[in-house]
Amino acid sequence: MHEEAQLKLKKLVEELEKIRGRHTELISLYIPAGYNLNEIVSMISQEIALTENVKSKTVRKNVTDALTKILQHLRLYKQTPENGLVIFAGNVSQQEGKSDIKLWAIEPPQPINVKLYWCDQKFELAPLKEQLKEKEVYGLIVLDTKECTIGLLSGKNIKMLKHMESIVPGKFIKGGQSAARFQRVREGLINDWYKKIGEIAKELFSQHELKGLLIGGPGVSKEHFLAGEYLPSELRKRVIGVVDTGYTSEHALHELVEKGIEFIRESKYAKEKEILTRFFSELKKESELVTYGLSYVLNALRKGAVELLLISEDFPWKEVKAYCRKCDFAEKKFVKENEKILCPKCKGEMEILEEMQGIEALEEMAKDFSTSIYIVSRGTREGEQFYNLGGIGAFLRWKIEE
Repeated sequence: MHEEAQLKLKKLVEELEKIRGRHTELISLYIPAGYNLNEIVSMISQEIALTENVKSKTVRKNVTDALTKILQHLRLYKQTPENGLVIFAGNVSQQEGKSDIKLWAIEPPQPINVKLYWCDQKFELAPLKEQLKEKEVYGLIVLDTKECTIGLLSGKNIKMLKHMESIVPGKFIKGGQSAARFQRVREGLINDWYKKIGEIAKELFSQHELKGLLIGGPGVSKEHFLAGEYLPSELRKRVIGVVDTGYTSEHALHELVEKGIEFIRESKYAKEKEILTRFFSELKKESELVTYGLSYVLNALRKGAVELLLISEDFPWKEVKAYCRKCDFAEKKFVKENEKILCPKCKGEMEILEEMQGIEALEEMAKDFSTSIYIVSRGTREGEQFYNLGGIGAFLRWKIEE
């Protein structure tokens, strides 16, 4: 369930990044794995006492209320969770003089090794952002004598870092000695061009721990580039494949990864492509062992028929408990963000009592039937196609009878 945990953390960080306190009253608390919770409880109690010295009555009350909320939450734990605990709390109201104390708590997917208490106008998110950094990164270079594009395959996403064009002239010129002189000049410019590519690749890739490096391009330029040792030795050691591509533009980075898939079989990108290729292949055959669309997948899930549940990382639905006061009618259902919920009896607008992100709600349902979950990115062509199909699909254990 690692990918689901990473996605949950990513969405939390995005939510918290948008929050700004009107004053210095947003609290970030990081408790390392294995740390004694009693010491943290004692520290928070002391902070509550110290807050009495704050001059502003409003700030004093908001910080005290946030600390008290943290203290109450900590009492739910007998010991620090396996990977530690991170808590954010504070007044998120943007209206002066109005208090709206919120608390977020997360057990991070990787161990937290830092102990931190911080009070500011924004939450301290750096340690969590560090956990979100993609560990699986491949370098990409496509080149010829005319242009070069350098990029990264980071997890399932292809990103262009730099595109360059050379001043190397075309190959041929007619005429005796002038032709030979032209060729020498051209070879010198090509040499300078390859040196420039090597230097810029070194600079761009120095910020990443590459698992490998793919090189591509049309013709023999890529082979000459490698043979000439224009790449620093550390990068040459990372080269895992050389691939023919038709282009050297940003689009060629995608072509390079597609054609070089054999060199990155264990990558997240290759695994996602394999799963979705199989899914679309089964759909094309009109197989009864795959389905897509929220209503069809929910039906299969409730019957325990889903073997592997596929959900887009940008799945646009949430599960809500809605209530109609006029009819005294309540129901749980999936709706899209900002969608009006109408009562099936009186057609009046219902109010939301509870809500849960769609992916989390589906995870809860999947647990009941030991259903595996795969989170689909939008970084691959197939991932984007899957999102446009509704962002949810499933491989089934058996055919669903209508």
